[in-house]
Amino acid sequence: MYRGMLPPLLGVTPIFAVSFWVRLGLQSASHPDVLIHALPRQAYDASKKLILALTPNRKTETLSLGELAAAGFLSAVPTTLITAPVERAKVLLQVQGQGAGGTKYKGVIDVIGHLYKEGGLRSIFRGSFATVARDGPGSAAYFAAYEVTKKALTPAGSTPAELNLSAIIVAGGTAGVAMWSLAIPPDVIKSRLQSAPTGTYSGFMDCVRKTIAADGVGALWKGFGPAMARAFPANAATFLGVEASRHVLNKFF
Repeated sequence: MYRGMLPPLLGVTPIFAVSFWVRLGLQSASHPDVLIHALPRQAYDASKKLILALTPNRKTETLSLGELAAAGFLSAVPTTLITAPVERAKVLLQVQGQGAGGTKYKGVIDVIGHLYKEGGLRSIFRGSFATVARDGPGSAAYFAAYEVTKKALTPAGSTPAELNLSAIIVAGGTAGVAMWSLAIPPDVIKSRLQSAPTGTYSGFMDCVRKTIAADGVGALWKGFGPAMARAFPANAATFLGVEASRHVLNKFF
């Protein structure tokens, strides 16, 4: 039941750290510019003034729904460098032992070693495009749904920046549901690409065509039920952890 747990445990901290770093950097800069997250903190004010100067017709520094979605999409791009190989290892560990294949890998390091010998970095990063195709739109819906829901649930007289536990939990859970409503089809393709023997698929679209030809369009939605069952509680906990940690750290820094 817990096979393949180590890779996501190793990868989840840097994945979420980079994702929220980019998203919060973009949000605070009031414009979805992918370069802003690379600027040092001490240059924040200068960067903000520069971006505002490039958008002189802005009437507010608050991000619109479209800008929140764009920030969410961009946050998924750098995390692919971590997500793709981590999930490649996870998928292979989870499917080994099925059929007559037996147990091939002893652990995550062993998986990475085998993949590198098999096809170098290209093999390790197989499924990267599918990962972006899943996480880009998914993260756009994820962060936009969170911010909109949290704002709608914030009591009168308070601000979304305040630590309102019930609003955070509901908004976080809603964000997870919104994300996985879009992410399941590319996630299915990603998993098939990452678990298939070398040469089975020539790329993302080839995998889509062969999947539909073999199992019908419904195959793209396999796993929808378990994903939805996980989406609300897992992401409610994620955002609660993020907001509570930020609230505590702001008191010390």
